[in-house]
Amino acid sequence: MTRYCSILLCTAVALLVALGLVMLASTSAWVLEEGQDPYYFLKRQVGMLVLGLIAAFFASRASEGLLRKLWPWALVFCCVLLALCFAPVLGVETFGAKRWVKFPGLPQFQPSELARVVIVIALAGWFARWHSENRSFWRGFVLPGMLVGLPIGLIAIETDMGSAISISCACAAVFFCAGSRLRFLLPVGLAAVVMAGVYLRSNETRWSRIEAWRDLGKQQHEMSEKEWKALVEKRDKGKGKQQWRALVAFGNGGPTGVGLGNGAEKFGNLTFSHIDFIFPEIGEELGLPFTLGTVFCFVLIGVCGFGIALQAKNPFPRLMAVGLTCMIVIPAMQNIAVTTAAMPNDGLPLPFVSFGGSSIVFALIAVGMLVGIHRRCCPEEVPEIALCKNRRYAIRL
Repeated sequence: MTRYCSILLCTAVALLVALGLVMLASTSAWVLEEGQDPYYFLKRQVGMLVLGLIAAFFASRASEGLLRKLWPWALVFCCVLLALCFAPVLGVETFGAKRWVKFPGLPQFQPSELARVVIVIALAGWFARWHSENRSFWRGFVLPGMLVGLPIGLIAIETDMGSAISISCACAAVFFCAGSRLRFLLPVGLAAVVMAGVYLRSNETRWSRIEAWRDLGKQQHEMSEKEWKALVEKRDKGKGKQQWRALVAFGNGGPTGVGLGNGAEKFGNLTFSHIDFIFPEIGEELGLPFTLGTVFCFVLIGVCGFGIALQAKNPFPRLMAVGLTCMIVIPAMQNIAVTTAAMPNDGLPLPFVSFGGSSIVFALIAVGMLVGIHRRCCPEEVPEIALCKNRRYAIRL
């Protein structure tokens, strides 16, 4: 199977992208105002898809030597872009989050999506440079932790906690695969969880989301009819509305779905049904086979990505493959967990499926890099040279 990792990886990505375009055509028309092009989001996504495919092609051709030389400058550039999110002119604030940058004459984009790829390359370059000291305290844990701590901290300050958590988990996987000691990783991980809990408890907006998520778990048989109706009204109007309507969408769809384009929740009830909450619309309109198929595609991406990492011949591409795979799979796990109310809302899109230019471009770049790593680690087969005018000589006795 390892010989066909790239083929299976590209097939899974192509299926997810095709599903995303179909669902975007079904859900995005109802978000626009009257008189606007109903396929505005679809056309824009197709344009970004073409750009992402071109970028993925060049990323697959990028040499390892060039990446190992340029990662420090790329990391500095990424931190500058993340800091520009707070600039009064260039930074764009939406729903209280400062995650976007808008340069004159260019479309706005999200620097945290670029940070996902750059942080992985930086960690892989660091551990490949100090391969013999990966189990040490300073060069195997503290210094690389400080290296990635700055961009992750900037992302967290933007109030993009979902991206910060996913990047941190991917970095932890790279640290573990590089050989960092668990006695260093576990205490820092526990401390990070405690600090995140304290931060969430002190932030009223974030804590209200958790309280709304906890309300979703209350059962009807535990409450009177009046209390239940009051809770339903609160869910439909409060911060838990998205997750509550997402569960309603899954319930409406059932095992087979109501049919493509026939979903009811996208008509204003389920907000961001074309971005963060597109997965419930897949369940409502197309049913259980397509939701399970979506999950299977991400599982296949994870298996193929780690299979490519196992075939790499040196630490740099191996660690880069592990990190890039985690940067795709972990946000997908978070999005599916949020839309099924398994965890609080954190505002992450579903890779390759949700609408988002920055998301799909840099996700495709990650896929292109994985394909490039696989191509370089598989030796080319030398064809046998046919013998021409072959003569036989025998000794006569």
